[in-house]
Amino acid sequence: MYTFIVILILIVSVFLAVVVLVQNSKGGGLAANFAAPNQIMGVRKTTDFLEKLTWGLAIALVVLSLIATIAIHSGSSSSVQKNAVNADQVELPSASEAMGGQQPVSTPMPE
Repeated sequence: MYTFIVILILIVSVFLAVVVLVQNSKGGGLAANFAAPNQIMGVRKTTDFLEKLTWGLAIALVVLSLIATIAIHSGSSSSVQKNAVNADQVELPSASEAMGGQQPVSTPMPE
């Protein structure tokens, strides 16, 4: 689920970058190509469409990011609970058993 949301976030980010690059604050960009009055969509309608698309993609990016945060926290809490249960059942060896029954060798410190 988390991987699917991350892929959606990447797709929305790429689309948002493309839509922002298509726009030009000085009236150019994609809107300049539709300057002829006989076009189906005029310059103003294209600008409105691009602005609404930008807002929609930005809102979608924020919502998907929140969903990804919720998904990662809900998945990690259940794995933490499982690990806590398993930690109670694990028996750790003592220090002497871990060393194979050998006593630690102390070496003198050089002066």
